[in-house]
Amino acid sequence: MHHLDLQVIERALKWANQGLTVWLCTVLKTFGSAPREPGAMLVACSTGDYLGSLSGGCVEEDFIARLQKDEFNEPVQRVRYGGDAGSANIRLPCGGSLEILVERLAPNTENLTHLEVMHATLLGRQPLTRCIALDGSGKRFNPSKHTEPTVTFDTASVNIRIGPALRLIIAGISAISAPCALFAQTLGFEVIVCDPRDEARQNFAVAGVEVQAVLPSVFIASGGCHANTAVVALTHDPRIDDLAMIEAVRTEAFYIGVMGSHQTSQQRAERLQRSGGLTETQLARIVMPIGLNLGSKTPAEIALAVMADIVRLSRGKERHAL
Repeated sequence: MHHLDLQVIERALKWANQGLTVWLCTVLKTFGSAPREPGAMLVACSTGDYLGSLSGGCVEEDFIARLQKDEFNEPVQRVRYGGDAGSANIRLPCGGSLEILVERLAPNTENLTHLEVMHATLLGRQPLTRCIALDGSGKRFNPSKHTEPTVTFDTASVNIRIGPALRLIIAGISAISAPCALFAQTLGFEVIVCDPRDEARQNFAVAGVEVQAVLPSVFIASGGCHANTAVVALTHDPRIDDLAMIEAVRTEAFYIGVMGSHQTSQQRAERLQRSGGLTETQLARIVMPIGLNLGSKTPAEIALAVMADIVRLSRGKERHAL
């Protein structure tokens, strides 16, 4: 899940707690070219305000217009846009099409509880599957695995897997940290920067990024990582980078990387094994040198190489397949 989806559920909870009915929309299928993938969410309320994204903008505008014409009064509806969409009244500029699930959630105890569980799941460690009856008769949560498809359905119900939102932990502040944080935000990551040095934090300013005044290793050891977390160490300072790696390999983080040349990386591997007690298996989890080999020189180019490698792994692509 993207961090935007976490913000969607937080907004849904806010509106529902204010006594407003909300409409939660989830992408079920995409056909051809489409800007959002299955599982992407948008929430709207009767005022016409909304947060989230289903497409590049045209679907959102049409949905809000139809919502204000009272076209979505059923508890659950499936709507298709683009292609031979039938009842849908727009075509997507990209030429693709998508199908969305629209849930009308009145501000009652059952729906508030459901949204709260979704919120906790997006913040937590274990994924769940939302099982929604298409006749509007009810919904429930089932245990799930990260490897299960995001969306499955039959004639009676839709199953939507939700899990922790993508998170990037930047261990230490350097010239690479700010562009890396900006790239990650654009890609939908929640970004957390950890650095105990006052001067480094004072010189770091990226809006919307959480900054922790602690050693990255302390934050990681306190439960800062889940299975959708990437950890990158970017300082060249072994006191920060090495300790972060020692803690990160003990977590479920899907990507762990540290910056440095091939020679520095070899020296670090020997040090982590000798002084940190890491096994060969744990060392193998650490990408060092970090990132794709793009011939990067500038801070922005290095940050691009780092985030490209993280996206590659999150999408299940092997390096040799690029």
